[in-house]
Amino acid sequence: MIVSPLPPAPGADKHTSLALSNTLFIVPGNAQVELLDSPATTTKWLIEHKLVPQETELQDYCHSKLTMLRTQLRHLFDAHIANTAPDPDILIQVNTTMRMAPQALTLEHHQKSGFAQVTSHPVTQLVEHAMARITEDAATLLTEEEASLIEQCGAPSCNRLFLRTHARRHWCSTRCGDRVRAARAYAKKKKQS
Repeated sequence: MIVSPLPPAPGADKHTSLALSNTLFIVPGNAQVELLDSPATTTKWLIEHKLVPQETELQDYCHSKLTMLRTQLRHLFDAHIANTAPDPDILIQVNTTMRMAPQALTLEHHQKSGFAQVTSHPVTQLVEHAMARITEDAATLLTEEEASLIEQCGAPSCNRLFLRTHARRHWCSTRCGDRVRAARAYAKKKKQS
């Protein structure tokens, strides 16, 4: 299992596009945390999010494609939050990714169970299908009602994305909120002394 120093941000359990965007983030001290640092960790992430079969093994090429998609989606989310137009080239690339999934299931026959439709594709196509599902999730998130809830964590040392589940929520986790409140209390106490 991929271990993150923070719990999943609100909404990341429902939206794989947010979960993917949050696999690269900053923690206090401006240290960068990379959860997809190898093909093996990327494979585990895809399996945990039920995007590829358990027996999948990614190579560097597919790992690079997924981390590039993460960068592209983060750009789109950041543009949405800032209410600015995204880079048109990135939008074209994301749309291309969305359309590259193998749409047709293949037909197989098993002696015991008979005919079945399955997604039996080489690993590259499995990853392309997973990436298409992630980009479809991002497109849905950015165009529907929840789009107004997408936020970046309000803690100065965190850049994770989340869905604001409450009007007063400004942090991706209790840990970030506690850190901000502690810093405020410390600054107030220091000012009084």
